[in-house]
Amino acid sequence: MIKEKIILGIDPGTSVMGYGLIRIVDNKPSLLAMGILELNKYDDHYLRLRRIFERIIGLIDEFLPDELAIEAPFYGKNVQSMLKLGRAQGVAMAAALSRDIPIFEYAPLKIKMSITGNGRASKEQVADMLQRYLKIPEKDMLPQLDATDGLAAALCHFFQSNRPQTDSSYTSWKDYINKNAQKVKK
Repeated sequence: MIKEKIILGIDPGTSVMGYGLIRIVDNKPSLLAMGILELNKYDDHYLRLRRIFERIIGLIDEFLPDELAIEAPFYGKNVQSMLKLGRAQGVAMAAALSRDIPIFEYAPLKIKMSITGNGRASKEQVADMLQRYLKIPEKDMLPQLDATDGLAAALCHFFQSNRPQTDSSYTSWKDYINKNAQKVKK
């Protein structure tokens, strides 16, 4: 078992990029850092992408994460917005790749489900669960929910990578119980 691991989580965006870092010690996660990169002050889209790359490199060089967890773009009504979001995600991934950091991508619904148990949870519900689970003092919570979204990606990856391997022959909980009735009764 690995004694310590650092996971960098990214919520990509071209207006605001959120990030969070957790440290895992003895299989227990704790908050290392979280924040945002405000990109609205830059009119040039390509300059925004450059700033994303530079900030991710800066975080990698400062915290030396072992893995990167990033929220996957989702299809909305505006194709142009999705393309811009995909570019932001790609630049963040390129930064991690340039430092040989493995990348793990999670759909927004998967992240929300792993943090709250509800794939349709609000950003506020995700932030609240993160604060409780990681015991983050109120004074350390940021008003921008992009930061907690980045943190949620990191914690989701921790949860997903620490799941015990299961027998894929089960199709549901009911199927599992039926096939393991003897074990369940004990």
